[in-house]
Amino acid sequence: MDDFSTCDLCDAHKDAGDGGEFRVLPPVFTSYGGRVRFAGPASTVKCHEDNSLVKAALDEPGRGRVLVVDGGGSRRRALVGGNLAAAAARNGWAGLVVDGAVRDLAELAACDVGIRALAAMPMPTVKRNEGQRDLPVQVQGVRVAPGEWVVADEDGIVVMPARP
Repeated sequence: MDDFSTCDLCDAHKDAGDGGEFRVLPPVFTSYGGRVRFAGPASTVKCHEDNSLVKAALDEPGRGRVLVVDGGGSRRRALVGGNLAAAAARNGWAGLVVDGAVRDLAELAACDVGIRALAAMPMPTVKRNEGQRDLPVQVQGVRVAPGEWVVADEDGIVVMPARP
């Protein structure tokens, strides 16, 4: 699905109020994956410096979904690295939006999956099997619920209730 534009979507929803059904993530994310443009229904994980549930999600069939990870904005440990990005691509995930850090940048760039994150950090997570899945999360202050559409391209990332 490459025929979308976040700018066109924002033009169509420019009168939407903040926090409504159409939302735009702040421009703080960097693109790290092999795809710049991606879209799909959200699946969510909430975790803090523990990517156990991120790995569990990406090991499942993605079916074109976008994994949205509420990592609390932590840049101290990478929630996604080369192995998880390869699993995401292999299992049919369209993309990942990580409110936190990633690592293995060369490997991420080689994977056919979209990846947006706040920063690169070589330090891995600690595995404690903590976190929550498939619940509404906050990403940089913006609510994202499972099943909502996440659309990302060169200009930004939007969240909306239905496919564009």
